[in-house]
Amino acid sequence: MNPLNFLAEFPLIFSTLAGVIGLLVGSFLNVVIYRLPLMMQQNWRKECSDYLQLPGEQYTSEPFNLALPPSRCPHCQAPIKAYQNIPVVSYLFLGGKCAHCKTAISLRYPFVEAFTGIISLIVAIHFGYGPQTFFALALSWSLIALSFIDFDHHLLPDSITLPLVWLGLFLSLFSLYTDAHASIIGAISGYLTLWTVYQLFKLATGKEGMGYGDFKLLAVFGAWLGWQYLPIIILLSSLLGALVGILMIITARQDRHQPIPFGPYLAIAGWIALIFGESINQAYLSAVGL
Repeated sequence: MNPLNFLAEFPLIFSTLAGVIGLLVGSFLNVVIYRLPLMMQQNWRKECSDYLQLPGEQYTSEPFNLALPPSRCPHCQAPIKAYQNIPVVSYLFLGGKCAHCKTAISLRYPFVEAFTGIISLIVAIHFGYGPQTFFALALSWSLIALSFIDFDHHLLPDSITLPLVWLGLFLSLFSLYTDAHASIIGAISGYLTLWTVYQLFKLATGKEGMGYGDFKLLAVFGAWLGWQYLPIIILLSSLLGALVGILMIITARQDRHQPIPFGPYLAIAGWIALIFGESINQAYLSAVGL
């Protein structure tokens, strides 16, 4: 039997395989989350130095990208061997500590791996075998990386958001999640909605209430899901952001004057709309009698 036909006929095996692949991707996402912002900062410094013709700037000859150098312990710089890098399993086997210096390994690493695996499993169960699952997984994995990067650095890299916008527009030609008409209007509306809020807030307060990356991320969801889902995403993300922000201020984990990244809440709301958006829309329309 053809392996592809086998996966199509046994959805449980297909979903389980998607979950396992998600664990492996989660390990790579940890690399993206840590290294991509550093790569961007390094590139910005070089561009500024070249543009301003600043003398004395030194750049390391050692390559630094998503593949090189190989993974190391950030404390003792000992190389991490392949068997020490198995998602979740290695963390448990090592007792959450480096095999060489015994420094504690951040719990975030196995969390991202396990979370990515669970999200991948849910996506596969929801969409089943087919291209919708493939592209929904790519979107979900990208959202996980964006969320953690924004949480750490208040940054949503264009190198992730812009390709997602174009991919969503491209997929709309095949009506995979929405049609081209709704996708184009969604991308434009998503960007302009938050851009308008940003400009009005800046005009009223003289401060910047959000970053341009947030505009682009909402444009991503407009392109993938269509303009019809934007109200749900904006409402859900605003509620999530407000609830979490208030909770963090009450528990003294967040200063009220310190900016809170909005990207993770947009990502959560957008992913919920991707999986449950149709049901939420129907429930809302029924509730208002439409």
